[in-house]
Amino acid sequence: MILIAGLGPAGLDRLPADLQGRLLDPGVTVVLRTLAHPAAAALAARRPVQPCDDLYEQAADFEEVYRAIAARVLRLAESGPVAYAVPGSALVGERAVALIRAGAAAAGLAVEVVPGESFLELALERAGIDPLESGFQLLDGRALPEPLLLPLPTLIAQVDTPAVLYEVRDALLRLLPPEAPVTRLADLGGPEEQVEQLGLTDLAARHAGLRVTLFLDPAAPGWPGLVRTMARLRRECPWDRRQTHHSLARHLIEEAYETVAALEGLPPEAPSGEPDYAGYVEAEEELGDLLLQVVFHATLATEAGVFGVEEVAEGIRRKLVRRHPHVFGEVEAATAEAVLANWEQLKQEEKGRESLLDGVPEVLPALSRALELQSRAATVGFDWPDLAGVVAKVHEELGEVLAEGARRAEEVGDLLFSVVNLARHLEVDPEQALRRAAARFERRFKAMEKGGTLLGLSLEEMDRRWEAAKASETDPGGSVQ
Repeated sequence: MILIAGLGPAGLDRLPADLQGRLLDPGVTVVLRTLAHPAAAALAARRPVQPCDDLYEQAADFEEVYRAIAARVLRLAESGPVAYAVPGSALVGERAVALIRAGAAAAGLAVEVVPGESFLELALERAGIDPLESGFQLLDGRALPEPLLLPLPTLIAQVDTPAVLYEVRDALLRLLPPEAPVTRLADLGGPEEQVEQLGLTDLAARHAGLRVTLFLDPAAPGWPGLVRTMARLRRECPWDRRQTHHSLARHLIEEAYETVAALEGLPPEAPSGEPDYAGYVEAEEELGDLLLQVVFHATLATEAGVFGVEEVAEGIRRKLVRRHPHVFGEVEAATAEAVLANWEQLKQEEKGRESLLDGVPEVLPALSRALELQSRAATVGFDWPDLAGVVAKVHEELGEVLAEGARRAEEVGDLLFSVVNLARHLEVDPEQALRRAAARFERRFKAMEKGGTLLGLSLEEMDRRWEAAKASETDPGGSVQ
């Protein structure tokens, strides 16, 4: 049979006497995951053992190590009783144990697990945490989750190398101030136990180690903190308490436009190329302001007993999965155009729409609405096959605008609609392009005014100032007449 035993957090003296006796039995082959542990080293000093440290040196990654350990234990078990001993608990962070149990079941070998004392009990006691009262989360320093959420007292284990420690520190600094307190727990339960309080930026290479765990209990930064802060503001701030969905609507629109402006300030190729750090700082702030509006409305909905922010997040997650069957299912979609066509078809079926054009909001800016209508129609092939047809249509519509007796407002609308189509075929967002053109005009006209009043100047004189304003720009970006 195979005995799987946890060696606890420190020396052999912390193990029950009967388990010590079984591990010292000369008739049992003892395999140690590593010698780099007090109990393992003491065991190796008292009897022959087969450590697996050599497998760590040979393997390309940890998964390969764990499979090699399991294969070694199962192979030895074919010849007689085997004990596989691991640091801490055999049921915490021991991937090889699961592989051994699965392999033994397939081979008809009996397995007994003596979990052993986990470092968790000691870590929670040293940190003063009652896990039932306050909750806690345990994270692996080698594989921190993304996003990193810290809503509960947190233990970060396996901070075993300087590289891992620095990665953990840098990840925490994205959410916490440099002086945020961190408790370093090292070699718990042994004679060299260390429990020390440090500032986050005080963590250095010397603080890493094979039995090092970091403990922190921040005040819920990031996403959980935002949700909690908004709920508190609704309870305690007179202005926030007074708001309704309707009163907040204009703020949502304003923040959306400010976010668009910040994003348009980034280089056109972003996120490719060299990052514009200053531009990204502004974009980060504006995205935060926009996110606040989403959380605010979700908080109001929670008060109404309808839905909460987590349901909003889960709803869009499910929608993304449902509308990307080429990623999460069996549908083939090799191009972005195929993905878009499939998306629109699925959306039409989900919402029970009779027309492909149903659901395009009438409150959208006119250029954006025209673009969306055209894009949807194009997904079923209702589109010019090439650019030449689009250009010809623009010329045709311009001729109709200038024709004798033309209904000017209607014909100008058709012209603008055809120009939107031209922009779409050129892969240019017309709303964005017109906004930039308006900004260029404003910038250049104000530059003209700096030379003195424009009143009384001839058109030729104003044109000279206009050209001078254009020439003074680093990137004129084309003419605006």
